[in-house]
Amino acid sequence: MLKDLILKNRSYRRFYQDKTISLDELSELVDLARLSPSARNAQPLKYILSNTPEINSIIFKHLSWAGYLPQWSGPEEGERPSAYIIMVNDTSITSNFFSDNGIASQSILLGAVEKGYGGCIIGSVERLQIQRELDIPAQYKIVQVIALGVPKEEVVIEELDKDHKYWRDMQEVHHVPKRSLADIILKLQK
Repeated sequence: MLKDLILKNRSYRRFYQDKTISLDELSELVDLARLSPSARNAQPLKYILSNTPEINSIIFKHLSWAGYLPQWSGPEEGERPSAYIIMVNDTSITSNFFSDNGIASQSILLGAVEKGYGGCIIGSVERLQIQRELDIPAQYKIVQVIALGVPKEEVVIEELDKDHKYWRDMQEVHHVPKRSLADIILKLQK
């Protein structure tokens, strides 16, 4: 059921690093993005796949992991993603990808959950450094990075009380407050 996949699709930040994801599986996930809607059907997004320790380590050092956890610098060795998908905009097609990145990312992550993986969309990326170190041609502008692997952490949805910021408890359980359905549906007065 779709709702079950959505409930399992959390922003995971710690993984079993030794549990690999094959290039074929990464390609299957990108194929879900390929088949998803695209503004004006321009399809300007392209993808760079990584599942090797060498390339993964280059990508990892240029990512910021959790803005609301400033004391945490990201997953430790052994808990890092086993794969990444770098989403780029092919500017030779168009410089405006509208909301395609969100649609494509959700498709990729729902597919990952269905396969028993989890991921995290990372927008806080040192784009130029990755571009330079991986020798990505200039026409491709990095939009975001999706970190993937077998989740090694528990993420719990909480009812939002006063603060929307996610947090970790003493057992390292990651808590994510969500607004209630009644709080997000607006009723118009006539």
